[in-house]
Amino acid sequence: MLLSDLGLLIRKKRKQAGLSIQTLAEQSNVHRTMLSKLENQRLPEMGYAKLERVLAVLELELTTKTTVLPTLNDLVRMNREAE
Repeated sequence: MLLSDLGLLIRKKRKQAGLSIQTLAEQSNVHRTMLSKLENQRLPEMGYAKLERVLAVLELELTTKTTVLPTLNDLVRMNREAE
């Protein structure tokens, strides 16, 4: 998930929780302007600690998963099968 996609999810969860952006900023100790840019997909990067605080206020957590990408041989085989 990209940070811009995460920003949209944060906005949705914030509104569902009935929080203003100012309240989320105060509770997470993250500047309101940064949250606004995040929610509007205009924030190029954000430190993990800040993101973690925002997610914690919204009762969300960031998790990782292993992604298995196809090999070149897999792609060639899939291309042949599609023809």
